[in-house]
Amino acid sequence: MPATEGRIASAPARVALVGVHGFGTHHLHNLERLQHDGAVTLVAVADPNPPAAGALPPGTGVFGTLDELLAATPALDLIIVATPIQTHAPLALTALPHADLYLEKPPVASLADFTRLQDAAAAAGRSVQIGFQSLGSQALQAIEELLAAGEIGTLLGISATGRWVRDRAYYKRSRWAGKRSLDGVDVVDGVATNPLAHAIATALRIAGARTGDDLASVETDLYRANDIESDDTSVIRVRTASGLPITCALTLCATESVEPYVTLQGSEGTAVFHYTEDRLTVSTAAGERHQVFGRLDLTENLLEHLRNRRPQDLPTGAPLISSLADSGAFMRVLEAIRTAAAPELVPARYIDWVGEGDSAHPVIAGIEDALERATAAHATFSELGLPWARPSADGADTLSLSAAPLSAAPLSTVPLSAVPIVTVRSGSALAARLSPRPYLHPVRSFGGVTVTDHLPADHPWHLGAGIALQDVNGANFWGGKTYTRAAGRYEERPDHGRIVQLAARPETASPAGVSLHQDLSWQAPDGSELLRERRTTRAGRVDHRTWRLDLATELTAVVDASLGGPGSNGAAGSGYGGFFWRLPACSAADVFTADREGEAAVHGSVSPWLAWTAEFPEGAASLVFAAPAEAPDPWFVRLHGYPGVGSALAWDSPVILAAGESIRRSFTVWIADGTLAPSEAGALAAGR
Repeated sequence: MPATEGRIASAPARVALVGVHGFGTHHLHNLERLQHDGAVTLVAVADPNPPAAGALPPGTGVFGTLDELLAATPALDLIIVATPIQTHAPLALTALPHADLYLEKPPVASLADFTRLQDAAAAAGRSVQIGFQSLGSQALQAIEELLAAGEIGTLLGISATGRWVRDRAYYKRSRWAGKRSLDGVDVVDGVATNPLAHAIATALRIAGARTGDDLASVETDLYRANDIESDDTSVIRVRTASGLPITCALTLCATESVEPYVTLQGSEGTAVFHYTEDRLTVSTAAGERHQVFGRLDLTENLLEHLRNRRPQDLPTGAPLISSLADSGAFMRVLEAIRTAAAPELVPARYIDWVGEGDSAHPVIAGIEDALERATAAHATFSELGLPWARPSADGADTLSLSAAPLSAAPLSTVPLSAVPIVTVRSGSALAARLSPRPYLHPVRSFGGVTVTDHLPADHPWHLGAGIALQDVNGANFWGGKTYTRAAGRYEERPDHGRIVQLAARPETASPAGVSLHQDLSWQAPDGSELLRERRTTRAGRVDHRTWRLDLATELTAVVDASLGGPGSNGAAGSGYGGFFWRLPACSAADVFTADREGEAAVHGSVSPWLAWTAEFPEGAASLVFAAPAEAPDPWFVRLHGYPGVGSALAWDSPVILAAGESIRRSFTVWIADGTLAPSEAGALAAGR
């Protein structure tokens, strides 16, 4: 029978604290408050580095080790362990036979130690609270209630974003800081397992994922800008057993520290929880509301849990807020990080060091945008194709093409093989809601200016350049929400199809350039095939600053098919679908045809060609789009909301194909460095 039975309810709990520095100081202050209230008595502390004089209540024993403390201090009710990560397992195992336990996060540094700790707690009949303080927020109950009420619709996914700044001194504060292991012992002190561990723990709790069995998969994408072993910038992507995606994008290399937050992505709105502030913001079509909640103290919760024990029974008080058992899902994540390949070092050219000496901190170029994109698209840094990230893990996912000469004219002084101008991606690893499909990205000018974007935070289903339709027999091959005539609005629907590559045949010896022939299958959500597609992508040189991209598609109906989109379903002016090119953020942009200029004038017009000129991050570039020779489809143009150009296959009415019937479209795009004048753009198009 544990010594605490019947005592905690009638007398202050006898508490020992192991580790009085670092986060241990928080516990000292909290125990001082609880002792003042008569709830506890701090009877002893253990730390190799004794606390400062006057830091402890009179009469508190001070010891160098936990073993010394236990030998001299009988009848303890509770032991709090707030020590370095690698010491958690041995100290917890030592403490459990003597008292119930409050163990700081993360519980331990490996899944094997977690299992040993669970077994030891069960054998000793002890309760263990894990120090994920954010789980004490009363906002979590409010979130559970708003989800049950359907306030933000169906929960589609959860993301966690952490943007903090840590300087060189942070990693010099102890021998174990930033280590994966120390003297052969696991430490796993990374951004996701220590400083921003609460982001992951909170996201998991909101998803209802408590035990390891609640998770179907855990993927890691780990990086470091600092001279450390562990990660300081990472994406952790989890899928729960029920299929819910959870993506945590975290860094200690931000421009400035921002309070971390967890975002609930719903079909009818979002809820954003700033867990360090217990602040919740709910946004729906009805408006936005804000609320700040209180927080339950985990030590008090543990004491309440231990009250009113009955002989031979487990505690009958309040349930633990952050029990050892409920940390199983987090430990699955930690184990994935522990066993992952060593974090990739971010190249120095992508890091800006701010400050001097030990006060200097690294800022990874574009990190804020990268975090936003990762969480919006549930994508890793690698899948985003960031310049400092490792290549996509799927080696078959990309095929790079370089321009070849169209004639025997001399090439530029830069070898073409050194200029990868277009990459064809399969898109197979994309989230289902993005309608996975092949696409081109990045597409670059000869001068290295990137002129496509993919997975942007505003519309993560915009995928470089390619072919997509929002409605094929009711299946969405565009991604995102679907516009239906019946609803008269965009709705979140489980209708996303995917375009699967069946075969790919590259050609590199053609006099017209290099090309790729793809056989594709358009598959509905249930896996049934609706369309077959033959697609050819070809790249070839025009002159020293211009190259030409040809994209031809032949869609054949496998069954009777209706090809449409928002425009054909009643959304006036939103006739996108077919060929679409998402451009990156740019300035000084101009869009024009032979006789029109500006978004309002060009959008919806029919013209043999359309040009886009702009200043992109790497420099000025121009694109000239030739309309398909097969039909005078209207142009779809967005300049101010986001930069994009499309040729609308079903502007305001669907294309109907009988089974076996085909439709063809061929497009040409010229990509040139610099800003083309209308006469130059027209001359390129005329030479098609």
